[in-house]
Amino acid sequence: MSNQRNIVLAVALSMLLLLGWEYAMSWFFPHSPKPVAEQQVADKLDTTAQGGDQTEATPAKRTREGGLQSAADIAAEQRELATDLASPARVPIAAPSLTGSINLTGAVIDDLTLNDFRQTVEKDSGPVRLFSPAGTPAQYFAQFGWVGGDGVDPAKLPGIDTRWQVEGDRLAPDSPVTLRWSNGEGQDFAIRFEIDRDYLITAKQTVVNTGAGSLLARPFALINRTDKTASTDTWNVHSGPIGAFDGSVDFGNNYKDVVKGGTVTPSGRADWIGFTDIYWLSALVPDKGTKPDSDFRSLGKNLYRADLIYQPVTVAPGKQVTRTTRLFAGAKESAVLDKYEDQGITNFGLAIDWGWFRWFERPIFLLLDKLFSLVGNFGLAIILLTLIIRGVMFPIAQKQFASMASMRAIQPKMKALQERYKDDKPKLQQETMALYKEEGVNPLAGCLPILIQIPIFFALYKTLILTIEMRHQPFVLWIRDLSAPDPLHILNLFGTLPFDPPSFLAIGPLALLLGVTMFFQFRLNPAAMDPIQQQMFAIMPWVMMFVMAPFAAGLLLYWITSNVLTIAQQQFLYSRHPQLKEQAAKDKVDMARKHARDKKGA
Repeated sequence: MSNQRNIVLAVALSMLLLLGWEYAMSWFFPHSPKPVAEQQVADKLDTTAQGGDQTEATPAKRTREGGLQSAADIAAEQRELATDLASPARVPIAAPSLTGSINLTGAVIDDLTLNDFRQTVEKDSGPVRLFSPAGTPAQYFAQFGWVGGDGVDPAKLPGIDTRWQVEGDRLAPDSPVTLRWSNGEGQDFAIRFEIDRDYLITAKQTVVNTGAGSLLARPFALINRTDKTASTDTWNVHSGPIGAFDGSVDFGNNYKDVVKGGTVTPSGRADWIGFTDIYWLSALVPDKGTKPDSDFRSLGKNLYRADLIYQPVTVAPGKQVTRTTRLFAGAKESAVLDKYEDQGITNFGLAIDWGWFRWFERPIFLLLDKLFSLVGNFGLAIILLTLIIRGVMFPIAQKQFASMASMRAIQPKMKALQERYKDDKPKLQQETMALYKEEGVNPLAGCLPILIQIPIFFALYKTLILTIEMRHQPFVLWIRDLSAPDPLHILNLFGTLPFDPPSFLAIGPLALLLGVTMFFQFRLNPAAMDPIQQQMFAIMPWVMMFVMAPFAAGLLLYWITSNVLTIAQQQFLYSRHPQLKEQAAKDKVDMARKHARDKKGA
């Protein structure tokens, strides 16, 4: 009974640690308020950049004032916006991975779709839309410009209503475009955009002063988005504000933190800053050698902004100043992020939230991805991964069975000790340890395979839920997305009955196979000496069937394959240790008789 209480207490404390960690960190390390001077600059930015109060009427705003209602609303709105997005006041973006346009009013990149990814598993669902114009339910865009210093007339700087002149027909990997605007007083502003073949857009902001007086200004870059289309932030996968500051990636803030503080200013120089979803990322990378101010701001109405505001620059007559900012807007493909990290973006590969165990999770992912490249099917790759893991663990399993055989061999001596010292627990423990040492038996050897499986299982779980390489990957038959739960449910006869069962009863074929294979696996194990443990082992397969049903189909496929291989492995090892199989069968008969006697006595 004492051991059971200790187990319950340990589980409760573990859950408290997991669930209370975020609250505890915010309590002991509160966000520092933004200095007054920096706050004034950020307030000026609100009037210079789009996406603040949205008081200005826009073509998008007339469509759905009520905000996001569903994915269908977003799709409908995009159809309504098709004319506006095709307007001549836009510069097309045409790259292998990105398609969209730049709004010449305000120099805003507010129209981006990802060519290589569909919205849903359906092949005709259309590409994923990442950026959408201000005022739409899916508002998400990047903007580049200048904010004035103290005493600078805002009219001397380009703003939200500025209509830029464009040089170039379209933005493509081999075709940069330049936006130009002059304030009429000898100060010329230019933003040159370049794009690579993946997801990186480079913006070079230049001020050329041919006038009589100096100009004081601060270049800025920002990302503005709504959280209505954001993925859910959970304890194990981060979604929301993200960045690398002084070389360390910060996953500590979510949208609620920004709302609570109004402004969150991370400590340290920003290596990059932006917003992340499970699969998508937008991030600003500042010019090398600069120390821009950076923060996350809540704008109200579910709108948020990530700011990069460079230090003030004084452009003397006859001089020019350039700041270069890179914008990543795309999918969190591991190989692509690593490539950009090699190009100097600090720890960009860690934008994927591997967590504390990335040293183990990332090798599992790399192996799985390599197997996929060989066989072309992620389901088969998971099965091959399971075979490799079980093959590596086979020597350990052999030792486990040898240990079990040794434990069975000394059972008569163990029972004699229990009878002799039944009233002296410390002496019994001492003599038991002496017996283990004398016989060369390690009672913990049987736990080693289970302990090794835990990090492997968790690593695969994280790989399935956060790597975009797994998104919408089919296996066979009805399994069209290994990163999603099994779509078929037994209670509605696999979709033939017109209702969806509750989530806790949504048992699919994979969950059922998991329960059955686990049941047969437990049947091959030796009977537990404790009747309570035996009862737990009897119901455990069916409990796990319900628990695991909502998990990704790929994770269930791994577990089912592992169970089948374990059954085959047990049968093989039993053939190598026939005395263990005979003893296991005898123990089960003895346990059944004991339970019958206990029941009859009761």
